Amino acid sequence: MHTSLSHNWKNTTIDKYDGSTNPDEHVAIYTKQVSFYTWNDVILYRVFSKTLKGASLSWFALLLSLSLDCFNVLVEKFGAQFSTSRPHHLTLVNI
Repeated sequence: MHTSLSHNWKNTTIDKYDGSTNPDEHVAIYTKQVSFYTWNDVILYRVFSKTLKGASLSWFALLLSLSLDCFNVLVEKFGAQFSTSRPHHLTLVNI
């Protein structure tokens, strides 16, 4: 997990995710910003933690003991962990 950031790297300017809003939206905003600089999985993984706070940061810290082979696996686990924070749209079937 050792790699260097490019010389033109800028920190992300997104709001830190606390687990209470749509996780898919957070990942989309994050990848949009970071993709200007890299698609390197190690960097995507390591910098992602800087966009988290509270419960989501605690959850991320627990992942350090797991072996994740790519950023997409992290995104899947993140989405599953915070799936209850996704907006749910009512349809006629739900009523």
